[in-house]
Amino acid sequence: MKLYGYWRSSAAYRVRIALNLKGLEAEQVSVHLVRDGGEQHKADFASLNPQQLVPTLVVGEGTDTPLVLSQSLAIIEYLDETYNDCPLLPAMSAERARVRAMALAIACEIHPLNNLRVLQYLTGPMGLDEAAKNSWYQHWIHEGFGAFEALLEQHAGEYCFGDSITLADVCLVPQVYNAQRFNVDLSAYPNIMRIWTNCNKLPAFSQAAPELQPDAV
Repeated sequence: MKLYGYWRSSAAYRVRIALNLKGLEAEQVSVHLVRDGGEQHKADFASLNPQQLVPTLVVGEGTDTPLVLSQSLAIIEYLDETYNDCPLLPAMSAERARVRAMALAIACEIHPLNNLRVLQYLTGPMGLDEAAKNSWYQHWIHEGFGAFEALLEQHAGEYCFGDSITLADVCLVPQVYNAQRFNVDLSAYPNIMRIWTNCNKLPAFSQAAPELQPDAV
């Protein structure tokens, strides 16, 4: 397997965590999202992933029919369905749906509004200064984390959903990392921070941290 990613990409961070939890190795290929206008826009990567986003997972490169997957949650669910170790979704359908809803609350509601290309558009064509961009970022983190904290009140144990690691935890930890990078005050979210701490005690999470990646600068 080959994982195209970027050390600070929270979506690639999710996939690194999932690979670690599954005990899987993937060759990491850095796609620098800022250098030279963003390497994700170059023709060779755009032909691999027309969305020009990371992560992209390639399985069976060099074979007649390599599998090329984009979108972090699709990649993680592929890994979860293919490799049995450390299942990331519960066995019961209702519980699976709840965990997916929690994961999507981050991946579809919080993360897209704070993604790099959105922030670049705000300070580029929209003409916002850094203070206004940061205000945008913090507003949407608080909106999303307020709702997520309420979900945790209903479902959390040691982790987001009971006492087992799930897809929701895999999504939460990178989002907390990003919020901290932008100096968001997270003191109003004790469950989020408790679970973030619990997850980062596990090597699968701590070893996936952005600063530990080969392309970290």
